[in-house]
Amino acid sequence: MELELRHLRVLCAIADTGSVGRAAVLLGASQPATSTQLRRIERHLGAPLFERTAVGVAPTCFGVEVVAAARDLLTRADCLGRRPAAPGEPARQELRLAATISPILPGLVTRARHQRPDQRFTVTSVYRSSDIVDLLEQGDAEAAVAVDYPGRELRHSPAVAHRGIVTEPAFVALPAGHRLRHRTEIALVDLAEEDWFLTPDDGAGWHGVFYGACAAAGFTPATVHEFLGGRLELQEMISAGLGISVVQATTRPLAEVVVKPLAGTPIWVRHLLAWQAAGVSGEVVETLFGAAAAAYRDLIASSPTFQAWAARTYRPVRP
Repeated sequence: MELELRHLRVLCAIADTGSVGRAAVLLGASQPATSTQLRRIERHLGAPLFERTAVGVAPTCFGVEVVAAARDLLTRADCLGRRPAAPGEPARQELRLAATISPILPGLVTRARHQRPDQRFTVTSVYRSSDIVDLLEQGDAEAAVAVDYPGRELRHSPAVAHRGIVTEPAFVALPAGHRLRHRTEIALVDLAEEDWFLTPDDGAGWHGVFYGACAAAGFTPATVHEFLGGRLELQEMISAGLGISVVQATTRPLAEVVVKPLAGTPIWVRHLLAWQAAGVSGEVVETLFGAAAAAYRDLIASSPTFQAWAARTYRPVRP
């Protein structure tokens, strides 16, 4: 077989949804047909691209690379034949983008502006994902970057559509002199007596996710400080020995901070792209999604801790 764009879309759909069945629904195909297509692609490439997890499927290390390349190719294909507006042509259209405090955002906007010179992007920072949904529902934003959690998917009306960019593990940030700093991974229960910094509820269920993970590990956090500030300010508090915090897996630690995976990966976070279903074209959606995926790849490339975790977690299955 020869790989075609439709095959790449199958891989991206499986990666986006975390399930062959959900990908089939998204593609308008049957689950058996989608499974068969995936097996044919894997035979062609010579290695498994996905492996089963407790909640569906996740890319293998090789699969992460292939899906990333597929997204890049699909984005490039979408840009074929596009040219900047000539003098006298209509002015650029504005796209209002609402976004949580996400490390994906800078790379997304930079790439989207380069790929869509016909579009003018403006960005509004919004903390709560539920508020982002309200902006989209009320017509005050056309697209957005938000978060939710497996089992607590973001709720919205049919006027809004969304698509997962990536589902990543949550890690923990500790002072560089912490007693557990030498461990490759840290069990959540071993942090039961720590002082925690916890960001406010994000309208997507964050507090329930955090306290639920602690309860599943058999404890209630001893001390919790609510913290709403930037990532740098949070790390400065941690480096001063004032507490620890759950952080994004691609966080770049300060010299006085270490970032460690949590054993068993008890907390997962999904970054997603949302948009007005009737107000944003498919081409623009693909541009934004491809730019977001590329921005996340850049974050992974600069995160040795995440790379080491992924290498341990997503070992290719040998035939």
